[in-house]
Amino acid sequence: MKKVAFYTLGCKVNTYDTEALAEIFEKEGYTIVNFHEKADVYVINTCTVTNLGDRKSRQMIRKAKKINTDAIIVVAGCYAQTAPEELIKIPEVNLVIGNKDRKNIVGLVEKILERKKDKINAVSNIMKEADFEELSVHEMKGKTRAFIKIQEGCNQFCSYCIIPYARGPIRSRKPESVLKEVKKLAESDYNEVVLTGIHVASYGKDLGQGSLLQLMQEIHKIEEIQRIRLSSLEPRLLTEDFLKSLSELDKFCPHFHISLQSGSDRILKAMKRKYTTAEYKQYVKNVRKYFPLASITTDIMVGFPGEGEEEFQETYHFAKEIAFSKIHVFKYSSRKGTPAAKYPNQVKGEIKEERSKKLIALAEKMEREYYKQFIGTTKKILFEQEVPSRNGYYEGLTDNYIRVFAKSSEDIKGQIKFILLQKIWKDHVEGKLI
Repeated sequence: MKKVAFYTLGCKVNTYDTEALAEIFEKEGYTIVNFHEKADVYVINTCTVTNLGDRKSRQMIRKAKKINTDAIIVVAGCYAQTAPEELIKIPEVNLVIGNKDRKNIVGLVEKILERKKDKINAVSNIMKEADFEELSVHEMKGKTRAFIKIQEGCNQFCSYCIIPYARGPIRSRKPESVLKEVKKLAESDYNEVVLTGIHVASYGKDLGQGSLLQLMQEIHKIEEIQRIRLSSLEPRLLTEDFLKSLSELDKFCPHFHISLQSGSDRILKAMKRKYTTAEYKQYVKNVRKYFPLASITTDIMVGFPGEGEEEFQETYHFAKEIAFSKIHVFKYSSRKGTPAAKYPNQVKGEIKEERSKKLIALAEKMEREYYKQFIGTTKKILFEQEVPSRNGYYEGLTDNYIRVFAKSSEDIKGQIKFILLQKIWKDHVEGKLI
């Protein structure tokens, strides 16, 4: 029996895509093994958001070939979609397949295994793609929360971002397909579903029917599902009407990841973001009106071309004013093919590093402040796994995305338990099983 191994870089959408590809291989009789084991086929599902993602992808290609010099190396995902000619020239690579036509992956691999071809570049123009590619997942291996891809592509074209070119235009998955998958996952004892996509807020716009809210309302009716969570959101989605309706769904997890990128209006405009800081502040106010204790997390980029000390300080103070519960801070990475790569006043690496450290320190302080208000309260936790470094401890998430450790004499993975939150650690809260 042939063996296949996978390595995933990047976002939750990539994680979902890898799970779907694994199921395709399994249906064709392949055995899934750990990436560090000897396999006949290695699939590296790549990310190209930053130069680091590209570099890491190339490292994993070389690593796979070292594990088994006779293996077929497949490069899939966003880096594959945007730079197929570059990747197919790498000696170790046999197959490059992007973000479409992935149902053909096993057939293409078989062609190479049968020595009909040594190398295949199967990447086609994704910018003309109009339909959502159905890649279903019936089990998220090793996971207690099920990620469900409901949408593909992005039409925003922010000046720094390569993703619209890697994922193509927006395509929504039909509601009946989403609901069918949720029901199957519910039957497999998943308590929580996380709705994910490249630009989730645009769900339904291309279908001419349905909306993200309507989809969530239908999922809410599925009895076995106890929690519904959303991945990253576009700020403009968060109108009063949307949030009022959302607040009526008691299974909804009050965690909003609202991408900011910069707290400077001048930089937001240069980034081609579609809101101002004043508008963003109003969207956050809307959230807190209907979800007073919600976790509000974000992404902030430092060192965008033209960001001076004044613009950085605006970002720093704006983040402080909003009081985020968590910030993913990342440094601007120039991506060939994006407008920002040609902008003047590129920021030096050491300045990006310094600004990143300052913002991370602020983020850690705000995270602790957010946690403080829950100490001494009891919360429901969905436990995901045993803590590797602490015997008898399990970790999981509250509905509002606080990571909690608690000791248990029995295996509570996959279960929802009441926990008294007692003590704040660096990146989590410790609690006691009630």
